Amino acid sequence: MLLDGRRLSPVQHRIADYLSEHLDEAIFLSSVELAERAGVSQPSVTRFAMVLGFTGYPELRQALRPLVLGGGAESPHESLLRTAIDCEIRNLAAVRERLSHFPLKELGEHLAATEPLPVLGLRTSCGLATTFAYYARRIHPDVRLLVHGGSELAEGLHAAQRSGAEWVVAVVLPRYPAETLQALEYATKLGLRVAAITDRAGLPAEVVLDAPVGDGFVFNSHAAPLMLAMALVEAMAEAVPLRTRARLEEYERMTEETGTFLTGDPA
Repeated sequence: MLLDGRRLSPVQHRIADYLSEHLDEAIFLSSVELAERAGVSQPSVTRFAMVLGFTGYPELRQALRPLVLGGGAESPHESLLRTAIDCEIRNLAAVRERLSHFPLKELGEHLAATEPLPVLGLRTSCGLATTFAYYARRIHPDVRLLVHGGSELAEGLHAAQRSGAEWVVAVVLPRYPAETLQALEYATKLGLRVAAITDRAGLPAEVVLDAPVGDGFVFNSHAAPLMLAMALVEAMAEAVPLRTRARLEEYERMTEETGTFLTGDPA
């Protein structure tokens, strides 16, 4: 048994009790979902897995699966991948169920109207911020990507505000850099309104678009936050359809003239 000889805290006993009583469903839960069901924090679930000798909860969950499903022909890697994909499907379904709660249309109108539009994302949030900024630039005349911290970040926010910006889009995904929260507070002090794409509520932002992240691998995956980011770009495009069409047509002419993309069969 995994628990033999282990000295567990009361919180860890609570997790162990939940697993023993609900193992058939627990092997499909994320660490966040297990924490909610067991009435503990998500870090407590991670520490519980580490006490049992695993690198994290995904590895523990993987070890528990054969107890319910049997050995089967599926390799451990395939099983881990399938579980992670199932988690992302649930995350996307959660976003779909909450669509009416997100003010995407109104926010898209605000962001389309503000110029310039600063987009902030540090560390792991840099990737999604860069993707959002890349597509937003196709339909918006002045998008400024801020992915470096320190004084450069403060200067970028200050320059955007001085140039007429009214909003800033911030991508805030785990782990959450303290510098990001400081930047949001500074942006608010400058008079900028903050729209956050994140996985948690309660951020210092006027609008929070929150979607769960996948924790089936060693590092989180961001399918659901990415979907919200692309939905926000779509809302920006719909807010100013004539400008969107003109900018997209101009972009296509430029890429054709410069041979930016391959055409036909690259072979």
